[in-house]
Amino acid sequence: MSKKKAKKGQSKPSGKSNAVKFKEFLHSKNFARLCGATFILFAIFLFFAILSFYVKGAPIDNSRDNWMGMVGGWFALQLTAHSFGVGAFGLLLILFLFGIRLWGRKTRLATIVWVTLFWMVWAATFFGYIAGHWINNNWDPESTSSLEAYAGNMGYIISGGLYKLISWFTFIILLFSAAAVLIFVHKVRIHINKEKWQQRFADWAKRRELRRAERAEQARLKAERQAELADLSDQSDQSDQSDTPQKDSFADFLEQVNNPNPTPTPEPEPEVVDLTGTLDKQETPAQPEDDIDFKINLTEGEGLSDKAETSDESDLSDESDLSEDDSDYSRHFGINDLYDPHLDLGDYIMPSTDLLEDWETANVKVTKEELIANKDRIVQTLRDYGIEITEITATPGPTVTLYKIKPAPGVRISKIKNLEDDIALSLAALGIRIIAPIPGESNIGIEVPNAKPQIVAMKTMLESDAFKNAKMELPIAFGKTISNEVLVADLAKMPHLLMAGATGTGKSVGLNAVLASLLYKKHPSELKLVLVDPKKVEFSLYSAIDRHYLAKMPDEEEAVITDTKKVVRTLNSLCIEMDTRYDLLKQAGVRKITEYNDKFIHRRLNPEHGHRYLPYIVVIIDEFGDLIMTAGKEVELPIARIAQLARAVGIHLIIATQRPTTNIITGTIKANFPARAAFRVTSGIDSKTILDTGGAQQLIGRGDMLISLAGKDMIRLQCALIDTPEIEKLTHFIGDQRGYSDSNMFMLPEYLDENDEPTKDFDPKQKDEFFNDAARLVVASQFGSTSLLQRKLQLGYNRAGRIIDQLEAAGIVGPYKGSKARDVLIKDEVELEEILRNL
Repeated sequence: MSKKKAKKGQSKPSGKSNAVKFKEFLHSKNFARLCGATFILFAIFLFFAILSFYVKGAPIDNSRDNWMGMVGGWFALQLTAHSFGVGAFGLLLILFLFGIRLWGRKTRLATIVWVTLFWMVWAATFFGYIAGHWINNNWDPESTSSLEAYAGNMGYIISGGLYKLISWFTFIILLFSAAAVLIFVHKVRIHINKEKWQQRFADWAKRRELRRAERAEQARLKAERQAELADLSDQSDQSDQSDTPQKDSFADFLEQVNNPNPTPTPEPEPEVVDLTGTLDKQETPAQPEDDIDFKINLTEGEGLSDKAETSDESDLSDESDLSEDDSDYSRHFGINDLYDPHLDLGDYIMPSTDLLEDWETANVKVTKEELIANKDRIVQTLRDYGIEITEITATPGPTVTLYKIKPAPGVRISKIKNLEDDIALSLAALGIRIIAPIPGESNIGIEVPNAKPQIVAMKTMLESDAFKNAKMELPIAFGKTISNEVLVADLAKMPHLLMAGATGTGKSVGLNAVLASLLYKKHPSELKLVLVDPKKVEFSLYSAIDRHYLAKMPDEEEAVITDTKKVVRTLNSLCIEMDTRYDLLKQAGVRKITEYNDKFIHRRLNPEHGHRYLPYIVVIIDEFGDLIMTAGKEVELPIARIAQLARAVGIHLIIATQRPTTNIITGTIKANFPARAAFRVTSGIDSKTILDTGGAQQLIGRGDMLISLAGKDMIRLQCALIDTPEIEKLTHFIGDQRGYSDSNMFMLPEYLDENDEPTKDFDPKQKDEFFNDAARLVVASQFGSTSLLQRKLQLGYNRAGRIIDQLEAAGIVGPYKGSKARDVLIKDEVELEEILRNL
């Protein structure tokens, strides 16, 4: 029996009941997706129903006018006028996102629900307050032609309850709550340019005062004219003798009426303080010096510190501050059909000079006694060696004073040049420099350090007219010359700069002055920086502006480059960028970057053909000697190539080193860097290496520098000072503003080293979701490039680069070819679809 039962049990079919299957279906992923699709479709249905409700504004009982019919009209009425008002759209958003969540997509549903519920209640309450308490107090929920339909019953009830409790303060509560959510939840930032608004208020007050004064002047002239006409009518019967002065006074009166603002008398220009005198005969009675003229040349705005005499004549009025609006932006405004490269960061605010310190307030000016004492020592030393001079002129500067001497006829220049050490000994100076002769003059210059050197503040440089009104592409304010003139040079015309100086002489401050000048003058869309810092501490503060000004390689986390291997890759990437830009210039039929950008701004170049706005790229390399010692030719070759070719495409190099030896600064480097800047060096050999002449070893340090711009005469100046706290304020001001997103950031081209071995195996598990679309796009256009995927699929550079690598691994595009586009290996879309199905 048991065996028979067992056989009977084995013969029964083993299967699940319908109830169990239905229960499993309810817990399956397919049922969840079905519910998700239902929620999504229902949300779309309600969206068009509510939209039709507000657009048509038809009577409620006539539901046939609703786009979604009677059912849609009923749902729209219940959700809007009878419930949430315009906040019903938020409910649709929640339904839609819930459907997407059921479908399998991960969303932050909880956060979105709470925020959406807040805005639903806020919108209904706001419109309820406007409709019920500002417009009228008659509530009609069936009306769709007024604001009442936007509030709904809920908005009217909440706003009415709040109005009974706190009256008109309800509106203030609504505004405050909305602002709080926008700032703390949605992270909306509000930038207010305090200086700009203060300037606008000051201009408005000034215009108001001018209009008031103009009306008062017109009223006064009108009264005088009426009085004069009355006097003339009373005196019309007098003799001709009395008519003559009346005609003259009336003619003067008419002239005054016709010209109420006569030309003001020009103010006399500030006089140059010329002190002509002789040496004190009591000090040197045996050597009369009546034949030597001594003059002190003072530039505008400079004076001498003299306790016995106060130079009121040299007190000049301060110039009014110019507007903060950058003059370079004027070419983009006023014409609607021009391309504006600033639109990606349209709310970017240029930094103000209030972030910088005014170091010059504590400066002590050169005294007249010091100038006269140095003059006497120079003349005495020269006469001790039998050298007579006829004239000596002193020009005080911030760090040194230039004494120009005119030797007597028959005196050899070499004889004075050989007395350099003797003059330094007599003056007890740190080191003097003799210029024999001064280029373009028949004088010999002797530069003597001041007893108390002055500080040149970067704030003064940026606020000067020479910098504000500079019509240059890349203006750099280096500092003040011996004659107290602000030296502003154009990096675009240098076009590359070589800097050198011993440790502690101000080389790093000079690099920061260059960076500050560029950041204060150029918009992030017009300038990109590549910073190389082997010491890892000099440029670390500039990492805060990586989303605004810094350019970097794809997949690089740090924008400031500190690794030697990454430096080599970045320099080779710049070579690729240079070649790409030359190809673009060739296609556009222009010779330099300014002509190309002008064509692009006037929309004469099609972006679909690969054209884009080209920002300037400034590469700044600190401690170049360390890179040469570690990388050698791998660094020198791309730098030489960039220095030779990159000027026309807007790529400029600034190289700094503290060891200007011949094995660091080779002949190839020197030949392509016509602009040189030297701080104090240890020997004359180093000075000749960097400047091709001596003199840098005689500088006094702390920013004292010599600069030669593209073969021009050597200029001695005091470099502007910008301290670390000022740089931190500047970079934080820029970094706190909205920067470029990942898809809009400027990325350098990808560079593959020969030693790199990219993987060629295609992994279907890591295939990007845009892989198929990218493959079809590349095959259809027969053009394989990362930039094409960025534009057409609106992807970031990194993601587009990974898709290109996957296409290469799948055999759809060819290998990397530098600046050129990859070859497309698949020519037919039918073949491509077969490959995609197999993948």
